[in-house]
Amino acid sequence: MASTRRDMIRGGAAVAASALATGAVAAADAPLAVALVGCGGMGRGHLERLVKRGDVRVSHLCDVDAERLAAARKIVTDSGAPDPHATADLRETLADRALAAVWIATPDHWHGPAAILAADAGKHVYVEKPCAHNVREGRLMIDAARRNNVVMQVGTQSRSAPLIRSAIERLRAGAIGEVLVAKAWNSQRRGSIGHAMPSDPPATLHYDHWVGPAAWQPYQKNLLPGVWRFWRGFGCGDIGNDGVHEIDIARWGLGVDTHPDAVAGLGGKYFFDDDQQFPDTQYCVWEWPGADGRRRQLVFEQRDWSPYVQEGHENGNAFYGTKGMLVLGKRTGWQLYGERNKLVEEEKGNVDIGPHHDDFLDCIRRGATAGAPGDRAHADIEEGHRSAVLVHLGNIACSLRRTLRFDPAAEQVVGDAEAGALLRRAYRDGHWAVPRGV
Repeated sequence: MASTRRDMIRGGAAVAASALATGAVAAADAPLAVALVGCGGMGRGHLERLVKRGDVRVSHLCDVDAERLAAARKIVTDSGAPDPHATADLRETLADRALAAVWIATPDHWHGPAAILAADAGKHVYVEKPCAHNVREGRLMIDAARRNNVVMQVGTQSRSAPLIRSAIERLRAGAIGEVLVAKAWNSQRRGSIGHAMPSDPPATLHYDHWVGPAAWQPYQKNLLPGVWRFWRGFGCGDIGNDGVHEIDIARWGLGVDTHPDAVAGLGGKYFFDDDQQFPDTQYCVWEWPGADGRRRQLVFEQRDWSPYVQEGHENGNAFYGTKGMLVLGKRTGWQLYGERNKLVEEEKGNVDIGPHHDDFLDCIRRGATAGAPGDRAHADIEEGHRSAVLVHLGNIACSLRRTLRFDPAAEQVVGDAEAGALLRRAYRDGHWAVPRGV
């Protein structure tokens, strides 16, 4: 039955895409029918924004937790909108051909599989960061977006923020000279997730659906919600949670549009004594060859136990050029310094998710899908994939405690089979959401 439903979704992809092109998208004044997949945390934040918009109608909700699903339905109906179709099974949501787009705010291990299934069903996709749980899934997401001619936007909302875009404009204009090094940091105080043993999941949780295509792991109370990101089977660590935002900004400002060819990383659990499987302290460096012969470098620092901010920003970025420096934080603004640390220009502000929603929906309505890169969404899946690859390579380098050489074109680790095997992951045999080509 599962494989039949999956074939139905895939088989209807071309028809659904055609319907969007001639129906929902063409009717510029009609609200687009959209779905939210994953209704807790970030998903709730998206939903509270979406129900206030006049250009969308939240027609579907999907979540594996009955309590969260009920709370999300209430948000929709309290807004005055009709009661949405609500389910724990993603297949039911994607089978509706009237649906134009989906917001995916699930744990990381569902990002790639859900986005690929949605694209193959002809839906436009807004997927939270990091866009994929591993390198291979990210490439398959790009392929799915392009073959189905759909918009696939990644939830790195700084790409649409006027504050950040103005800073990048200064860098592009040469305000600090040639940018050779960019830095990103995640410096904040997290809490311990403690230790726990396997136990029965809550009655309200459809745990089998939650695990989905990932390798099976028994439920325990410090696995979810939220803290799944610290487990290797389901998340990418805090570097893939908060860190990827700053890493994406750093890569953008550095001006590199390929993968790096080298990465080094050190780190571990220096502070917490708990079940977390990723470093609480991490230092990663990626390098790119330069067309002018000068290499470029991106540095990431993470301290999840820090009771202080760094360079004025809890999470931030710095760009080092041959004639100056630019420092920014998403919650405060940026400062541009010339030689000898002379403050030249600054801008105050913060990053809001609204413009990123605007960009995604505008791309859908004007048909910007697989066109020229300049016509794509601000955080098109290719951009999201390039930044997520930095996360994955950094985690691999830290785990193995060695420098890796990477082939950017082939997306393969060079001369290190152990590291290369970690570019993919294990899946549950026969699960309906396992992507083709993994």
